[in-house]
Amino acid sequence: MPFEWQDGRIPNDLGPKPSLKIRDLGLVVRLNGGRLVGSMSPWAWSAPNGKPVFNFRSEGRDFAGSDRVLILATGFYEHSTPRKPGVKLMDRFFFTMRDQPWHWIAGIVKDGCFSILTTEPGLDIAPFHKRSVVPLAPTDGVEWLTLSRDEAEIFAPLPENTLEVRVIRRDGIQRAADPAKPVPADEGGLLQGL
Repeated sequence: MPFEWQDGRIPNDLGPKPSLKIRDLGLVVRLNGGRLVGSMSPWAWSAPNGKPVFNFRSEGRDFAGSDRVLILATGFYEHSTPRKPGVKLMDRFFFTMRDQPWHWIAGIVKDGCFSILTTEPGLDIAPFHKRSVVPLAPTDGVEWLTLSRDEAEIFAPLPENTLEVRVIRRDGIQRAADPAKPVPADEGGLLQGL
């Protein structure tokens, strides 16, 4: 499928980022007239109460009329309550798609901003978090844009061992400064197939 940049211009802020924070710009791709169109969009629209809507629950919704997008990612973070009592910093884990240098995350756009769709976690994420983003392999993203596969299948939890997880912080102790440089497994770093 052909690709082009929105308005024919490559964004100035396209380079890789170690992470995105709410309201940062992220690369999204949508389908427009049979072409994939890329643009930089802010993460999270504002709810009526002013709070950012950065995640959007997928269950029980029909997205056929939504502005569906693919969010480009090399991985994503999940946070959980530390096991050790009294630790205030949340545990932080970085998930990547096994054997893929990048993947898509399913999203929607409202008011010019994107939100990440979430679903029930698969076996790789469940030990760490009660929800999961909807990661899609590079070859599967177009199915979300075209809805050529049933939405329930797209949002289904991934099979076990699809994702790798790296411990970034656990029980208040920083384990890895850079998710691209995993901590050795014997130090609690790279966890596979938990």
